[in-house]
Amino acid sequence: MITLKISDSITIGNNKLAIITGPCVIESRDMVLTIAEKIKEISEELSAPIIFKASFDKANRSSIKSYRGPGIDDGLKILDEVKNQFNLSVTTDIHEPSQAAKTAEVCDILQIPAFLCRQTDLLVAAANTGKIIN
Repeated sequence: MITLKISDSITIGNNKLAIITGPCVIESRDMVLTIAEKIKEISEELSAPIIFKASFDKANRSSIKSYRGPGIDDGLKILDEVKNQFNLSVTTDIHEPSQAAKTAEVCDILQIPAFLCRQTDLLVAAANTGKIIN
């Protein structure tokens, strides 16, 4: 059976699952840290591996005026803080090939939004990081 090592603390496969959860978009550092703290508590309480997910940029909004997130630089700083402060694995969406390598420096998994899964350049850039792709 195939297993995937997500991080030092999480391996999935062989009848082991992990939950990916978190806010849709990073609205603020404080909000994300509050949610991450609760997710860590739940993970420990249930002895269940949980991967924290939040987007630094939600490019697929229904209105051009909708809040999209803090952007890659600030967003990755916040996700790195979640990873280090709470010892949680983290993932986020990437939308452009140029985001792959920088995001892979912080995230354990790179997530490709469904509507971008046929963008060859994006998939190749994500694969070239060596990270797991969701």
